[in-house]
Amino acid sequence: MTDSSPYTPPAIWQWNQESGGKFANINRPIAGATHEQELPVGKHPLQLYSLATPNGVKVTVMLEELLALGHSGAEYDAWLIPIQQGAQFSSGFVAVNPNSKIPALMDRSGAEPVRVFESGAILLYLAEKFGAFVPASGAARAECLSWLFWQMGSAPFLGGGFGHFYAYAPTKIEYAINRYAMEAKRQMDVLNQRLATHEFLAGDAYTVADMAAWPWYGALALGQLYDAAEFLQVHEYTHVLRWAEQIAKRPAVQRGRMVNRTWGDPASQLHERHDASDFDTRTHDKLA
Repeated sequence: MTDSSPYTPPAIWQWNQESGGKFANINRPIAGATHEQELPVGKHPLQLYSLATPNGVKVTVMLEELLALGHSGAEYDAWLIPIQQGAQFSSGFVAVNPNSKIPALMDRSGAEPVRVFESGAILLYLAEKFGAFVPASGAARAECLSWLFWQMGSAPFLGGGFGHFYAYAPTKIEYAINRYAMEAKRQMDVLNQRLATHEFLAGDAYTVADMAAWPWYGALALGQLYDAAEFLQVHEYTHVLRWAEQIAKRPAVQRGRMVNRTWGDPASQLHERHDASDFDTRTHDKLA
């Protein structure tokens, strides 16, 4: 597991694409578009451009939950952005998200389109737009937003830290894996202690805080992330596992996980979603 080639940083860093590993073709040290291409626009007020990574799943779960509550204005088109092909660097996508990361949302329900990027910002925008899944004021709202932003600040250590060095890095570096495994387990313990005394992260109510955390930490607890369940001994976090299983049973969550998904069981893949009936008629197994 130890890297046998000691590395001494040079005085000035130089980009070497050959050392980029699995994501070398899409990672670069500059921002902006690489090619001209407009984004498609569907029939619904909300246009989502995404992929079913944990950050993408947050938003499709939120939209499906809103629709389940009867908010017809939350109808949406979900367009697939294949990031491995560099689609996030098109001129159209960069105009919606200058950071070139999924998910990105365009709200065309008003006189002027509104762009929203960063998954946490999208969740909060939708929650406030529809008056759902976030407390209106007071201590309950503060608790919900604290856990929402906890997830936004913590998950990069799980994904870009632990996940990258454990599952994707071209070289297994013992120090890096140990460093981020420790942090991933610490974060799981933070959640476990919270969920030992509360049904959901913000308290008794299911909120955007749970929708943000579940695709990351719920997936990890359920053995669906980085094939790392045994390595991290996730079964020890019994309260996280209870919470993860409880949320996984929600029909809106099950639908949200399918949207923009291009891997796994073909019956669980709905590459693009443009109508509620697509879950019954346009999953990848039916199209194939």
